[in-house]
Amino acid sequence: MMQNAITHKGISARGRNALLAAFLLAATSTAPAQQAATGTSVQPAGSGTSVPAQSTQTAPAPKHAIRFHEPDPIDFDEHGGFTQIFDGKTLKDWDGDPDVWRVEDGAIVGESTTESRRANSYISYHGTEAHDFDLKLEIKVEKGGGSGIQYRSSVGKVWIRGTQPGILLPPLKWMMTGPQADFWYPVSPNTFAYNGQFYSENTDLGILAWRGQVTESEPGKSQRLLGNIGSRDALGGSIKINDWNQYEIIARGGVMMHIMNGQLMAAYVDDDPKSSNNVSGLIGIELEGSPTKISVRNIWLRKLN
Repeated sequence: MMQNAITHKGISARGRNALLAAFLLAATSTAPAQQAATGTSVQPAGSGTSVPAQSTQTAPAPKHAIRFHEPDPIDFDEHGGFTQIFDGKTLKDWDGDPDVWRVEDGAIVGESTTESRRANSYISYHGTEAHDFDLKLEIKVEKGGGSGIQYRSSVGKVWIRGTQPGILLPPLKWMMTGPQADFWYPVSPNTFAYNGQFYSENTDLGILAWRGQVTESEPGKSQRLLGNIGSRDALGGSIKINDWNQYEIIARGGVMMHIMNGQLMAAYVDDDPKSSNNVSGLIGIELEGSPTKISVRNIWLRKLN
């Protein structure tokens, strides 16, 4: 009957198409009711195929939603899991030349003058040794010269760097050998560029990662550049002159990172297990040059091993 209506010569082709569409719509609209009553699928007229039944079930909600978010910034003053290795009042467990190092206004202070020119001087912490750790402190350099934070270091090694003419070398118990996170006063553009770099003190390795670099060393080979953190000059803008700077050193296995005021300055990967950089050792502070005044406070260590 419907077919006769569609093929009737009095209905235009446009009308026939509209009528056919209405018929198909009416047929499919009855599908849920028909399926519910019979449990079978609906077969529209002229299709020759069955239409699978529509499921009324919804997919279960995931147990754990996947979220993407920016990490929260580190709180430099958060010390959970850390141990304070300088009490702000005494040099307990610290060893250095008493003519150079003292406690002043809650900080370890090392000072040299033009009248009392000195070779490099170090003060080392002997309360523990560490291999993998986080070290946080604040440092300030005034008047000139430079400093550095020693870690995984030792004392008593033969001094191979030499010293200036007329300046006596201190006892070796006050001289440190090993990795150093550099920090310098801007006496010159060259020395200011040392800030944040990775330096191997009193070895033949020298500077292993300049500021702005990620480098790697393999056994028996010189370091190579893996990538750049940023412009050396631009990174220097993160450093405060004649003011306190936050310094964080992270050491995990052969990976060492230097962070200043929240900015990654240098990263070094040492893949040589026999390297002098890959040993457990002491933490210390360096004074270099005259005149200079080094101040370090709020020294916290989170030792992993």
